[in-house]
Amino acid sequence: MKQFVLFTLLCVSVFSCKNEDAVENEISKIETDFIVERFDRAFAEVKPEGLSDLKKAFPFLFYNRIPDSLWVERMQDSNQIMLNNETDKIFEDFKNETHEIEQLFQHLKYYDKSFTEPRIVTLTNFVDYRNKLAVTDTVAVIAIDNYLGNDHEVYSGIPVFLSQNMKPSQIVVDLAKAYSERQIFQSRKKTLLDEMVYFGKQLYFKDKIIPFKTDAEKIGYTPEQLEFARLNEGVIWTEFVEKEMLYNTDSSLPARFIADAPFSKFYLELDSKTPGRLGQYMGWQIVRAYMKNNDVSLQEMLQTDANEIFNKSNYKPPK
Repeated sequence: MKQFVLFTLLCVSVFSCKNEDAVENEISKIETDFIVERFDRAFAEVKPEGLSDLKKAFPFLFYNRIPDSLWVERMQDSNQIMLNNETDKIFEDFKNETHEIEQLFQHLKYYDKSFTEPRIVTLTNFVDYRNKLAVTDTVAVIAIDNYLGNDHEVYSGIPVFLSQNMKPSQIVVDLAKAYSERQIFQSRKKTLLDEMVYFGKQLYFKDKIIPFKTDAEKIGYTPEQLEFARLNEGVIWTEFVEKEMLYNTDSSLPARFIADAPFSKFYLELDSKTPGRLGQYMGWQIVRAYMKNNDVSLQEMLQTDANEIFNKSNYKPPK
């Protein structure tokens, strides 16, 4: 009997892998139509007398209340010139990033038939790492000075738990997150479970939209941090359940387990060894379990209530 069960599980696993390969093969054939417009380079090269032409080419980047004199000052600003030089070194051709964006768009077009490729515009924004990029139906703006490399000297004053993801490979990850936020509906985020499932939806969206990225890249962990989460999943879940956190509306819980932080705050000795955002990781596993155990589409899941997802997930941490 045991051998039969193992054989059945193996067959299911093989069939699932073949099905996923077939889907990915179909997605790889989807055509995309976009170019990356390097506003950062155009601004670095423009002279004051050419500013009006640049404004015509990128009207959505200029605000009427900001006089041209301030833009001319920025052209001559030493910090701006430094960023021009550094972004030019790191993103000389933007070839790899463009390829990953193409893969992202192929997957978005497969799972959302209404999706059309936007204009892709790169710029610098004085390392405003809280606002790395923005997407709309027609434009995606990427502040590439936030992706120079996690050990770049420009980031010396930024906490490591934030700067560790300020590298080129995370551009497409952050784009996927931005697109997930436009598609997720969740009527409330009152409890810790609500927050966990919301971010679990984001991460599962990345599973489908950027499957060429590792799990560590999707969640923004180092490989070691991801391994800690995997090895301690049962312990983490036990803490959440035994301390009755899941349905708790205490506003401090998202700060402890959801928000960017150097570590998660269980108020235990092991805290300093934990990565931040473990609530997001656990929500990810809940949503993965829900999708495994229920026949629903990606779009349906993104619209489903957090409690329904949890109740129908049959989630159990690995032993």
